Amino acid sequence: MSQQDKPDTPRNEAEPEDAATSRPAPDVESADEAGDAATDQADPDVETLAAELAEAQAEAKKYREQAVRTQAEMENVRKRAQRETESAKKFAIEKFVTELLGVRDSLELGLQAAEDNHGDFDKLKEGMEMTNRMLASSMEKAGVEVINPQGETFDPEYHEAVSTQPTDELPPNAVASVMQKGYTLNGRVLRAAMVMVAKPVDQG
Repeated sequence: MSQQDKPDTPRNEAEPEDAATSRPAPDVESADEAGDAATDQADPDVETLAAELAEAQAEAKKYREQAVRTQAEMENVRKRAQRETESAKKFAIEKFVTELLGVRDSLELGLQAAEDNHGDFDKLKEGMEMTNRMLASSMEKAGVEVINPQGETFDPEYHEAVSTQPTDELPPNAVASVMQKGYTLNGRVLRAAMVMVAKPVDQG
């Protein structure tokens, strides 16, 4: 067989090379553009989160400052109330004491007059009566009232029975005599009146 009669040998070895050569190259520019687009799409989300975080931090700071101010104000109110309470305790009887100053002045003047007049009992009595009226008036202004239950029915809330006294002049359980007056302050008993209570006279 001559060379002309030989069949043509296919060029199999060249085909892969040709196929590789003919395969389109990756579009590098397109990939870069896609990456840039993804980055551009993610950036607004990051910026939004950062803005929200900054806003939350600013709001938290504002509330923290408000809480600090509120706490300071409450502390000031507490201290002021404490000072006012202490002041009220110290000066609660200021008005009453002011009224009593006049009573003391009157007593001192009465004593001085008794010494100057060498035992003028009429003037001394007059001064004492005036002083007693001043004292009674001062006590009434302060809400102090006298308990003087002579002849009234015995009341254990306001009276303290010291003993009994037989008598036909008063009904049983009435106050026969007052040994010591009592006093109330705005309705509250400061001191009960010490009394003797009437009882019937024994027959026979």
